[in-house]
This record gives sequence, C-alpha cells and structure tokens, in this order.
Amino acid sequence: MDHIITKEKYSIVLKRKPDWKEIIFGEFLMLLDITESMFRRGSSVQSNSECANCNDEVLQAIVNNSIHMFENTEYGDMEEPKRHPSSTFDMDKLKSTIKQFVRDWSETGRAERDSCYQPIIKEIQRLFPSDRCDVSTVSVLVPGAGLGRLAWEIARLGYICQGNEWSFYMLFSSNFVLNRCEKVNSLTLYPWIHQFSNHKKSSDQTRAIQFPDVNPQSLPPTSDFSMVAGDFVEVYTEQDSWDCVATCFFIDTAHNVIEYIETIWKILKPGGAWINLGPLLYHFENMANELSVELSYEDLKAAIVNLGFQIEVERESVLATYTENEHSMLRICHQHQSLLGEKI
Repeated sequence: MDHIITKEKYSIVLKRKPDWKEIIFGEFLMLLDITESMFRRGSSVQSNSECANCNDEVLQAIVNNSIHMFENTEYGDMEEPKRHPSSTFDMDKLKSTIKQFVRDWSETGRAERDSCYQPIIKEIQRLFPSDRCDVSTVSVLVPGAGLGRLAWEIARLGYICQGNEWSFYMLFSSNFVLNRCEKVNSLTLYPWIHQFSNHKKSSDQTRAIQFPDVNPQSLPPTSDFSMVAGDFVEVYTEQDSWDCVATCFFIDTAHNVIEYIETIWKILKPGGAWINLGPLLYHFENMANELSVELSYEDLKAAIVNLGFQIEVERESVLATYTENEHSMLRICHQHQSLLGEKI
C-alpha cells in the first residue's frame, strides 16, 4: 500500500494527457463558451495535483499507523527493504479502498450505506429485539467487513459483533479509522481524481469528502466489538458458535461459494440466522489460474436449502450501488437478492 498512488505517480499520469489546445484548434475553442483562463490545462493539473497531495497525506498516515500491525518485523539498518513496483491490480485495489471511505464513513455515502446496511440491521432487530432478549448476549458475525461500518453499527445497538476481513488494504484502513480517528470530519479525501470520464462538471472530479462522519470511538462502554484478520473459511471453524451471520456484498467474493455457505451453516448455532444481501458478481470469474464456481441464484438457493437452511424471508429485485460516484454520468446499479435463512 505504501506509495502505490503517490503525488509523484499521479503527476506522471497527468503529464501524459495532452494539452487540449494542441488537439482542439482555436476556432473550435470558441464553441466551448469558456474563457481561456478557465480552459487552461495547467490550472486543472495544479488542482488535481493538490488533491493527490491530500490523498497522499492520508494514505501515509494509514501506512504509518500499520507499521506494528501483525507483529511486523522492521528491517535492520544494514538491510535494504525489498521494493516491488506496484501492479495495476494493486492500484485498482487502493483506489477501491479510497472509495470505500466514502461508502462507510462519510455523509456523502449515507444513502448508499443505508440502502444496504439498514435492511440487515432491521432484520437483526426483528429477530433479536431488545425488549424480548438480552442483546448483549447475541453474537453477530460480519464476514467481509471492509472498513467496519456495518459491524460498528450493529455493536452500537448492543449486540456482540465481530467483523472479519482478509484484504490488507481494508485491514490497514479500518484499523486507522476505527482506532485513530476521533474528530468528526477531520480528514479529507478526493476519491474521484482518478476518473477522467463521465463528469457533469469539471469540479466533480476534484470533489472532496470528509470522514469520519461520526466518532468511531463513541461506542457505549459496554460494547463488544472486534475485528479479526484472515480468510473467513480458515478463521471460523468452531461449530455452533454464532447466533447470526450477516453478509453484505460478500458471498460472491468466494472462489467456491458453496464453501462459504457450508462454513456459515457450520458456525451458526441451531436455529441461528443467516442474513444475506448482495449480487452475484463473482470476483474470480475470468481470472487466469483462479478457481471460480459461478452459480445462478436459482442453483445457489437450492444449495442453501440442501445444506440445511430453511429460507424464512426472500426479497427480489433490490437495487443498490457500491462505492459509486453520485455525481457521475455513469452509475452501475446492482439488482441483488436478499434472504434470511435459519439453520435447521
């Protein structure tokens, strides 16, 4: 993650873009109805570079906060650390993580967040209402927790909640926002500067977001909230140990989705609930040398029942976006399924 998208690298990207004035001749510039000063590419580059500098400061803070995670060993004075050039895959992952801050910890992402998280939270509250049970004894697991907002919200309501995540990008970033950010909207990111297309206005590309929109450390003193690093299937092996498993945009991240469902069934207590919401955009489809089992929803539902779940609630055609730019002219909307399964 260190220096994957730095201000220097972003400047190189900008320099590769030719000057509009070299492509669009003078008589055509008049048709754009903008002044020469507004049209100058130099001012645009300067603005984007300043945004990249701001992003770089936040990313470096995240990296510096992650030095001692996982019992990292520091290199000795005489030993040069090995440096590897960042791949396109690495850069895409980091850009995705930056946009995850919008979804999980900004006011800008509230609508998108609520469309996915609130149905899950309301289902948990319906199954385990605070006026009928001691919610402090109800354990909820959130695999694929990302930056931790869904798990945090569940813990805020008094439930025992644990988030699980395997991506280092997400783990470093969630550790930073959950444990180091106390002041509301104290940090700024520019999540859209890497996108050069589908902007309604020029200023949309350099639109800022502030985070966190709440103090992540404002959980009640009695809260039981934790985050665990590691592969979901490998970490969670204890049978009959959870009251509820809540998965949001998660099951299609599996190499083999059946393996995920088997694990969920195994770790749930008898009568325990699995709440799932999300599409089937299988992440490893068409990736060379990667196992990928892609089932239709029809086949997946049959497998869920055959593995020992009774489907109690099923909602179809639920529309939601994922880390989308609300001002973009191109927005991808997922039509996904929502279901509640009970372990029988």
